Amino acid sequence: LKDNVEDIKSKLLELINSDNHNVIILSGGTGLTGRDSTPEAVKAVIKKEIPGFGEIFRMISYDKIATSSLQSRAIAGLADDKFIFALPGSPGACKDAWDNILVHQLNSDTKPCNLVELIPRLRERRRLRRQAVRRGSGLVVEAEQEHRLR
Repeated sequence: LKDNVEDIKSKLLELINSDNHNVIILSGGTGLTGRDSTPEAVKAVIKKEIPGFGEIFRMISYDKIATSSLQSRAIAGLADDKFIFALPGSPGACKDAWDNILVHQLNSDTKPCNLVELIPRLRERRRLRRQAVRRGSGLVVEAEQEHRLR
């Protein structure tokens, strides 16, 4: 995709609405130049940001590129039941993010906790929301309350 907020948002929304995956990983467009717009597209579609991802990524980067790490706008968040990670475009930065963060958080064996453990709960919440919407918008609150009681 080109570095265009609307194009990236459109593709993200398509992927978010798909049931074929749990994680979306983007690379590139996280810098500071005029064409770098991936973080803006991600922020437009996520419901909850995962600030720790960007913070940890920049900490790891700092060990390698010192204060140049402040130029990264790597971001992660949750959209519906999908985790979205936006990484810098450089192969080294992608490798650092994968080797030091993602490989652990996307592994159910990582203790004391990992993102994989959250997926069933996120999917159930999505299922209840979709079910309520099909029945009528007035039941959305009822379905959410029912889910909390479980």
